Amino acid sequence: MDMFEDYCTITQEELEDLKESISTQDLPSAINTIKEYLKQQDLVELNIGVMGESGSGKSTFVNAFRGLGDEDEGSAKTGPVETTMEPEVYLHPKYKNVKVWDLPGIGTPNFKADEYLELVQFERYDFFIIIASDRFRECHTQLAKEIKNMGKKFYFVRSKIDSTITAEKRKKNFDLRKTLDTIREDCENGLKKIGIEDPVVFLISGWELGKYDLNQLQERMEKELPQHKRRVLMLALPNITHEINENKKKVFQDNIAKVAFLSACVATVPLPGLSFAVDLAIVKQQTEMYYSAFGLDDTSLQMLCERSGKSIEELKSLMKSPLRFVITPTSILALLGAASLAVAEDVVEYVLSVIPIIGSVVAGGMSYMTVSIMLKRALNDIAEDARNLLMASLETEV
Repeated sequence: MDMFEDYCTITQEELEDLKESISTQDLPSAINTIKEYLKQQDLVELNIGVMGESGSGKSTFVNAFRGLGDEDEGSAKTGPVETTMEPEVYLHPKYKNVKVWDLPGIGTPNFKADEYLELVQFERYDFFIIIASDRFRECHTQLAKEIKNMGKKFYFVRSKIDSTITAEKRKKNFDLRKTLDTIREDCENGLKKIGIEDPVVFLISGWELGKYDLNQLQERMEKELPQHKRRVLMLALPNITHEINENKKKVFQDNIAKVAFLSACVATVPLPGLSFAVDLAIVKQQTEMYYSAFGLDDTSLQMLCERSGKSIEELKSLMKSPLRFVITPTSILALLGAASLAVAEDVVEYVLSVIPIIGSVVAGGMSYMTVSIMLKRALNDIAEDARNLLMASLETEV
């Protein structure tokens, strides 16, 4: 089972229970059981607390992290004054198990970090984003120290960096990289002076989230999250940089072995037609998830149209995956090259599955390879489509 430890949500006991369950069911019921099992694998909850002073850009960050603009449906309220009086949760539009919390403003004259964290129920958050739109102050460091004492992770984010850059561009001999380094160094030196050892500050723009330090922040969060939470984070992040696109692909690649292993176990159950039907159901469920995570579903494409000024037809013309129009058994079988190959394979699997020990191993191995090949082909095509659309949108922004 070592190959599954990175995203370990499957155990031998679970597999045995699953096999026992589907062995007593008819074909439709067995397929539904597998589908429900796959859905359960991505229900790990992730809670992110976003905190900062009034007007620091907390709510805009909450929206941008979820792939929304400030005026989109379901977005957090924004404004020049504090609009958050108590912790308010905002669910990710695609992954309801990902919850981003807009926490009340900090920095009042009588602010006390320990009382504040108790008020917002700090136990429920996996990590905190501490945001400042200018310099970090004592209220920020109080929070950081208290959070650290409680064994939680936090990240300093200097927001509204786009506004700062716009102002700096008016100066002669403007250099973007030097300006960013100066801002980051100033923030980190300021934190050192008020008691934070070795601080790391990420420069972020809520309006242009894909620019500046988003990739570094994503890598740091992913590295420090527990293993079973990393996959959820990568699914939830908007696909707005090449690095995120590649990291999403890697997460799905790592998960193919687990899903294919599930298919292999089903192949050992001697129920005619089960292995073929389950493989189709698995590939369909996984490819639909790929499309959603890479932002290639219809809702995401419509939002990209609004941002880029391109039409749906223009965007879809850049997509080459055989599954780009509709995901059906016929389009899925195109991944193998011929439906007859899969059907013939299913007959062989059924015959082999009734042969004790050796037959089951062979049947499982064939199913494992089939699903692996189909998912790898689908993932490569979909990730490439996402990359092409991302490049097109970035060219429009420039």
